[in-house]
Amino acid sequence: MKTSTARAFRWLALLLLILGIGAMSFGAATAPASPTATAPENVDSTRVAEILEQRPDDDDGGAAIVLFTGDGPLDPGALGAKAAELGGPLIPNEDLSAALVPVTVESEGLSDNADRVAQLRSDAAAGLPAGVTAQVTGPAAIQADLAGVFEGANFLLLAVTGAIVAVLLIITYRSPVLWLIPLLVIGVADRLAAISFTWVLDALGASWNESTSGILSVLVFGAGTNYALLLISRYRDELHRYEDRFEAMSAAWGPTVRTVFASAFTVILGVACLLLSAVPTTRGLGLASMVGIAVAFIFAVFVLPGILLLFGRWIFWPKIPRLDEEPDHRFWDRIGGLVRSRPAPVAAVSLVLLGAASLGALQISTGLSQAEQFIETPESISAAAVLEEKFPDQQATPAIVATRQAQDVTAALESAGATVRPQDPAGDWEILQVAGPDTEELRSTLEGTDALVGGQDAQLYDAEASAAADRTLIFPVILLVLLIALMVLLRSVVAPVLMTATVLLTNVAALGLGWWVSTGLLGFERFDASTPLYAYVFLVALGIDYSIFLITRAKEEAKTHGTKEGVLRSLSATGGVITSAGILLAAVFAALGVLPLVVLAQVGIVIFIGVLLDTLVVRTLLIPALVQLLGEKFWWPGGVKREAVDVR
Repeated sequence: MKTSTARAFRWLALLLLILGIGAMSFGAATAPASPTATAPENVDSTRVAEILEQRPDDDDGGAAIVLFTGDGPLDPGALGAKAAELGGPLIPNEDLSAALVPVTVESEGLSDNADRVAQLRSDAAAGLPAGVTAQVTGPAAIQADLAGVFEGANFLLLAVTGAIVAVLLIITYRSPVLWLIPLLVIGVADRLAAISFTWVLDALGASWNESTSGILSVLVFGAGTNYALLLISRYRDELHRYEDRFEAMSAAWGPTVRTVFASAFTVILGVACLLLSAVPTTRGLGLASMVGIAVAFIFAVFVLPGILLLFGRWIFWPKIPRLDEEPDHRFWDRIGGLVRSRPAPVAAVSLVLLGAASLGALQISTGLSQAEQFIETPESISAAAVLEEKFPDQQATPAIVATRQAQDVTAALESAGATVRPQDPAGDWEILQVAGPDTEELRSTLEGTDALVGGQDAQLYDAEASAAADRTLIFPVILLVLLIALMVLLRSVVAPVLMTATVLLTNVAALGLGWWVSTGLLGFERFDASTPLYAYVFLVALGIDYSIFLITRAKEEAKTHGTKEGVLRSLSATGGVITSAGILLAAVFAALGVLPLVVLAQVGIVIFIGVLLDTLVVRTLLIPALVQLLGEKFWWPGGVKREAVDVR
């Protein structure tokens, strides 16, 4: 960048910032209300949901169950009028300790369903006899509670994320002013990305949900702030060499943009692998993440520099960079000295630590039940447990079987011990509500018939199966994509292979430690089906960032100092900023724990651990040690052309 361009950058940055703020006024597109978005298109549960949509509009509602319980035996006569008011028959159990009323919740979309379930709960609780309580469960209620747990949660996530970023920026810069600039720029980028992705996905006919928004927010804040830290660090270093701040930014901008572009492009390629998923919402998350990283990149390299240039070097007060003053990298020089003197032991210890952490990955199992999806148990889940205790032949989320051979299918189901209740047909399909056996047993029983088994439990079963298939496909593909991208970036084979191997080892170690934390400390039974996939993809995509930051700077330094010395100089120059960036990114992803779903908490835990491992072990010790051991062979079959030292 020329100095004259840097001067003009100020006004371009202001314009982009204003346009970004203005674009937020358009608001987000509405998420599609698809009951099949969390399962592949070609599985039984999805096909059943599509068949049910063939019912006439006046029959298109969600099933719910109002459950009455009391301190003693219930009086069916006293509750009969309430049942009639709610629109269903009163069905007491044998000992009159409970009674249920099956009803249909007519709604249009997820938001309307939540409102109508809330109204049903209010109506059911009104005017009850003393000592009697009412709870609502069933598919419609569970769906409403799933949507309801996000009320205010994304705002809380934004507030917590912003607070984490603010605190860590203040600690990093020790300035009462400077931290505000990257926080403002990336904050606007985050809100713009949160709106932009919905319009992009809506235009492409893709699916998303509230979880998508939460993950995207921490991704944009984390990646965007990382890019900002890298730029500001390089700019501050150049202020020690140039008196004019515009010249300093001109010198800092080019190398930083190349590094940040390489990082952002690699992340985009990584998250794009989610497009290979069979699950619509997972593909939507991949698209949303691509949009988010692109927005974060644009704001970090085109808006942030101009905003910084609006102010003099005083913005760094009280640690104002002075001309010809050497930056203090003594701590990282000592780390580099350790790596230089004992590269083999450093590499060996690092590998042993990562290998030991990886042992937990051997114990991983996946698949949470409907009740285990929530961190705090909502009414629909607690009522479902009471329902199944009081009515052994009932389920809050019964299977829905679609068939054209109702008589034969019913006989087969009843012979297997299932309770079968015919429902209104859908087109030329007969619909049966089935309680008793689980999804796998039902499908085994009905094998050889035309029956399709659906319902909420079947959707979870199909989601688990598709997640396993996604892992088998996407895990190797993303590593291959990463390897090719690094080969193109570094024009080398050895370096990309080693970097990709360290990423793989870090991911396995993070999953292993994350498993122990999730099950041992937090008490989760197992991982959600999506946890390994989401954590792996984001860790591969983001974890390589710090190695890219280190190695691209090392290659730059190697031109004048050689490869071995170059990587140590890179470690010294970037150690502080990359460590700050890694801690910040880890903390931001840990903020996913404030959201109410187990899967998001687990993803946050694994990424938190993985980013710290990558920042503190792989980038700081393992890769520099490997470079010391290999020397110029690290760049094979290419190399680094030596240049004369710039003495300025």
